Amino acid sequence: MAETFQKGFPVSWDQIHRDSRALAWRLAEQGPWRGVVGITRGGLVPTAIVARELDLRLIDTVCVSSYDHQDQGDIQVIKHAAGDGEGMLLVDDLVDTGRTARLVRELLPKAHFATVYAKPAGRPLVDTFITEVSQDTWIYFPWDTELQFVQPIVQAEGPPR
Repeated sequence: MAETFQKGFPVSWDQIHRDSRALAWRLAEQGPWRGVVGITRGGLVPTAIVARELDLRLIDTVCVSSYDHQDQGDIQVIKHAAGDGEGMLLVDDLVDTGRTARLVRELLPKAHFATVYAKPAGRPLVDTFITEVSQDTWIYFPWDTELQFVQPIVQAEGPPR
């Protein structure tokens, strides 16, 4: 399933940290929480930040595989988390099409699902998120990128109309 991404949204380490802390602030108002379940791999960094900010020591994972560097393929569950999610936060970096979100919701139906970023197709599946981006935007997370020169927007796309 190859999608056409028209826009890129680069996220720095500082920005993912700030946005994950903002997510924790929102979640703190809705607690108390027993623990947090991170969705691997993208959800691990936000999960660590949320767990720290909410002083949660019980941390588990749902390990899934669905993306290569840009395309979403078949979802494989590698590891389940225990229980039905009662009193737990389920954290991921992004909800995109909602395919992974639907699967983890089935695995942990009573968990509160929170993501840092949300796209319109997946947004109804999460309970809490911080920033919405358009469906045709590819988010470049800092763990998937390295520093390099980027053309200015006007040069990369041509002159303004």
